[in-house]
Amino acid sequence: MAKEFKPKARLPRGLADRTGAELSATRSMLEKIRAVYELYGFEPLETPAFEYTDALGKFLPDQDRPNAGVFSFQDDDEQWLSLRYDLTAPLARYVAEHHDALPRPYRSYRAGYVYRNEKPGPGRFRQFMQFDADTVGAPSVSADAEICMMAADTLEAVGVPRGSYVVKVNNRKVLDGVMEAIGLGGDDNAGRRLTVLRAVDKFDKFGLEGVALLLGPGRKDESGDFTKGAGLDARQSALILDMLSGAGAFRADAEGVSIEIGGGDIALAAALVSNAAFAEGMAELREIAALLAAAGYQDRVKIDPSVVRGLEYYTGPVYEAELTFEIKDEDGRPVRFGSVAGGGRYDGLVARFRGEKVPATGFSIGVSRLLAALAALGKLDADAQLGPVVVLVMDKEPARIADYMAMVSQLRANGIRAEMYLGGAGMKAQMKYADRRGAPAVIIQGSNEKAAGEVQVKDLVEGARIAASIADNAEYRAARPAQFAVKESELVAAIRDVLERRAAPSLGLAD
Repeated sequence: MAKEFKPKARLPRGLADRTGAELSATRSMLEKIRAVYELYGFEPLETPAFEYTDALGKFLPDQDRPNAGVFSFQDDDEQWLSLRYDLTAPLARYVAEHHDALPRPYRSYRAGYVYRNEKPGPGRFRQFMQFDADTVGAPSVSADAEICMMAADTLEAVGVPRGSYVVKVNNRKVLDGVMEAIGLGGDDNAGRRLTVLRAVDKFDKFGLEGVALLLGPGRKDESGDFTKGAGLDARQSALILDMLSGAGAFRADAEGVSIEIGGGDIALAAALVSNAAFAEGMAELREIAALLAAAGYQDRVKIDPSVVRGLEYYTGPVYEAELTFEIKDEDGRPVRFGSVAGGGRYDGLVARFRGEKVPATGFSIGVSRLLAALAALGKLDADAQLGPVVVLVMDKEPARIADYMAMVSQLRANGIRAEMYLGGAGMKAQMKYADRRGAPAVIIQGSNEKAAGEVQVKDLVEGARIAASIADNAEYRAARPAQFAVKESELVAAIRDVLERRAAPSLGLAD
C-alpha cells in the first residue's frame, strides 16, 4: 500500500501566526485609535479583501505592473481579481460607486489586512494590517492639516509621549516642480520621475549615500540584489540631495515656509522659482503651517522636504508620522524607530472611475509596526496581556466539578475573564497551565477549604515577584507567597482587588 502522505506543518514565507497576548494588545490599541477617529467625526467602513484588478490600478510603491506585487487570480467569468494591497484604492472604488448617495465630504475609517506579493524580509510581510482614515470631497488643504493633527492625537492616545514623535509634511507639487527644474517633466519622463520618488522615499533607510546611488547608476544591497537607478547626472542629483539634507531647495521657519536654493546653481534656482507647480505647492505648505500654528500643533507637525511617500497616486500634500526615539538595529547599533504611519492627498484616484476630479486625502497606520513601537516603549496595555483567572480542579467528583463551574460562572457574571481547568492533569501541571495562559490568579478549593466555606486565591504575578527574592525552596513552600484565603461570598471582591493591583503600576498608582 502507498505510504500515507503527511503534509509538513510549515508557515509560508512572509506571513506570521499571531497569538493571544499580541492579539489582545492589538485589539486594545485599535480601540484607542478608533476612539480618536470617531472623535474627529469619521465613520466606519469595511470593504472586501478582493477587488477587480483593474480597479486597483498600477500604484504599488515598488512595482510597475498590476499583476506584479499583488496576488491575483482569474474568476470563473474570466475576470481578474486581486487581493487589495492597501485600503485606499478600495475606498476610491466605493466612493465612485456610491458617489451620489454619500455625504460630501465623506469621512470614513477602515481597518483590515492588506497583501503584497513582494520579497519578504525582516519586518517585511506579505500580509499586514492597516488602519486608515480619509476625507473625500474636500479640496482645501485644511483637510490635510486636520489629518496631520489627528495623526498626532492618535499617537498620543495609544501611548507615544509627546516629544517622541513628529508628523512630517511635504508636497508632491513641490517635488514635481523640482523634477521639472532638472528636466524630468512631461509624460515621457513619468517612469524616471517615479524612480526618483522611490529613491527619495528610501532616505530614512539608506541615507544620502544610498539615495545618491539610486538617483544615479543604481544600488546593490547586502544580498547582492541590484536596484536600477534613475540615471540622473551630478547636477540633477545635487538639487534633490540638497533638498533632503536641508542644504537647499526650501525650508520651514517661524514665518512659515521659505525658498533657499543651495549650491549656487543660478539656472536651476531660476527654473525652480518660476515653476508654477513648485509655487503652488509652497503656498499650500505655508497655509498648512499657518493652520497648524493656529491649532497649537506646530511643535508636533513639521514641514520636512524629505517626505515623499512611494505610492504614485499622491497629488498634493504628503505626510509621515515618525517615532524619534532610538532602538537597536540587527547589528546592535542605535537607530531611530522610524515611520509608523503616512498618507497624503490623492485627487486623481476616484477620477479614474468617474472621469471628474474628486479631491481626497487620508493616512494609514501600520498596525504591527505601531504595536512594536509601543512594546519598545513599554506602553502595551497591561490588561490586554493578562490571561483569564483559572479555577483549579482539585476534586473530580461531579458535585465538586459543579462547584468549580459555579465559581467560574459567578466571576464571568461580574465581568471577570475566567475559566475552569478542563484537562486531566494534577495540581502541578494545572499551575503550569495557568502560568502559560498568563493568568493573573488561580482559585484553589480542596475538601478542607470547601468544608470551611473558603477558597484559596493565589496572585501569580505578585507571587512570582516575591518568589524571586526567596532563595530557599523550604522557605518558599512555607511562605506560600501571595496566596490567601477568603470566604466564598468574598471571591469576586478578592479577584477584583488582585486585578486592580495589576493595573495600578501601568497607571502610575503603585511603587
